[in-house]
Amino acid sequence: MKITAKLLSALILLSFQTVFAQSTEDKALAKNKAQQAYKLEDEEGKFDEAIKLLEESQKLDPENITYPYELAYSYSGKKDHQKAAEILEKLTRHKDVYDLVYQALGNAYDYLGQPDKAIDTYEKGLKKFPKSGKIYTELGNMQLNRKDFNNAIKYYEKGIEAEPSYAANYYRASKIFLGSTEKVWGMLYGELFMNLERNSKRTQEMSKLLFDTYMSQIQIKGDTAKVSFAKNHTISIDALKDPKKFRMPFTAIYEMNLTLGVAGEKEVNLNSLSDIRANFLKNFIKGGNDKKYPNILFDYQQKLAELDFLEPYNHWILMIGDEPAFTKWQLANNSNWNNFLKWFNDNGLEVDDNHKLYRLQYQ
Repeated sequence: MKITAKLLSALILLSFQTVFAQSTEDKALAKNKAQQAYKLEDEEGKFDEAIKLLEESQKLDPENITYPYELAYSYSGKKDHQKAAEILEKLTRHKDVYDLVYQALGNAYDYLGQPDKAIDTYEKGLKKFPKSGKIYTELGNMQLNRKDFNNAIKYYEKGIEAEPSYAANYYRASKIFLGSTEKVWGMLYGELFMNLERNSKRTQEMSKLLFDTYMSQIQIKGDTAKVSFAKNHTISIDALKDPKKFRMPFTAIYEMNLTLGVAGEKEVNLNSLSDIRANFLKNFIKGGNDKKYPNILFDYQQKLAELDFLEPYNHWILMIGDEPAFTKWQLANNSNWNNFLKWFNDNGLEVDDNHKLYRLQYQ
């Protein structure tokens, strides 16, 4: 039988369509098996069963990096960190490698008692993914484990600068600062964290931490109010060189406006803190500080104030600090609270490369 060019083209096309259909079907089946595996991993802790499914997914779709990455996750889940490391080490050479691979590999080495190898892995990951806030978090954690808080802070803040939408660096940095004399940065990072990670145990923990810090650092005795959120009000040499560019340290401005915000209050509690925060914002903006010290958090609060949502927002931020008081306030302000939640759900704080806040912006 003589095969014409036209017939040959038809046969090639049919073959291609068959292979393509088979490939598409295999990928769909691989995805389905993987989804079953994710459920077994995360909801039931059945890692051996998840591994079997993920190995099947990998055979069906061998080019997909997701399946071996999840395999490593399952092996870590069953404490076989050596096997996880072996898989992840190979994935660092995969054409589609991403930062989570280096994060997980470094973690595996850390679990294996090889902290130096873990740090080396994270640093290699940063060279390949310099914008990875996740890897900065891990490097910060390594320093935190060594009780080297200053270097831990450096990594967390670099992570905030590099990937401002990643929440974990704010959480870690906030907790360190709230345990130091420079609590102002802990207050800012903690609130930013809560906006980025709204509904977790860590969010509740942070809410209570912020409330407790306000309670301990604002002292009212009669008509006198004292606030203490920072000790370092040092003016840099560069700021003194050019009088036209001179500005007071942000920490001093923060404490001054917070002191003004406390004026007139008789005690510190959930409701008075909401008023204090609102007064602080008014004073901060009235003094033109929003221009001198651009701050995405205060800009967002001002937007909330214009919509009459600042009060429910302030109560949301601090609610875990005094839950009975919050419940009482909520019952008395149910309509405003519900309207706020509806708006808040779709109008979160904008945090990205063009909208970010970290300490070094003010230095």
